[in-house]
Amino acid sequence: MLDIVLQFGSLLKGIGLFASPVLLLPLIVLVAGKALHPIADTLSNALDALSSGAMTIARIAAVIIIVNQLLIIIGRYVFGWSASWLNETVIYGFATIFLLAAPAALKADAHVRVDIFRGHMSDKAKSIVDLVGIYLLLFPVCGLILWTVASSSSFAESWQNLEGSRESDGLPIYYLFRTLIPVFAILMIIQGLSEAMKNALIIRGLREPKQTSDFEHGAA
Repeated sequence: MLDIVLQFGSLLKGIGLFASPVLLLPLIVLVAGKALHPIADTLSNALDALSSGAMTIARIAAVIIIVNQLLIIIGRYVFGWSASWLNETVIYGFATIFLLAAPAALKADAHVRVDIFRGHMSDKAKSIVDLVGIYLLLFPVCGLILWTVASSSSFAESWQNLEGSRESDGLPIYYLFRTLIPVFAILMIIQGLSEAMKNALIIRGLREPKQTSDFEHGAA
């Protein structure tokens, strides 16, 4: 089983290297402009749909957290009862929200920015900064996360052993919890590719810039 998982990790590396030229598509759109406008729009919308799907899962996790927190409070302070699996559900749910909602937040331009100059920039300049940031920061960092996970024997062993909680009454799904990290990286690369294409079209004057950074509106 361990060999199979490690081989799968090597396969992921190979797929990543083979698919990496796809990340150059926004730059091709930037050069080609109007000729690739329909293709870029269609592909960007398809990639956005993946982030919206992940956001739906994050919303479900938020509801589960609220219900479980209520059960924890009632169980502990009314009946004097507690369970590790219930507490871990809250922890896993919070991680699910954070990791799966991040791509939708990127789509809605809701990520925190520490940039005192951005507010004075034109829409075209903002798109240039965002495009450069995606290639210099987002793609390399997320790629490094995937490469590290694919190379990690501990991650493979976690799947081999179907690693569960260290608590006797905890959830037996810790290996799935760890899998959220590479899923997050993949979704961020996908959404980053979509945003890069949008920015390329804005720079060429073929797309209107975003008019809102409201998270709920943008992630819908």
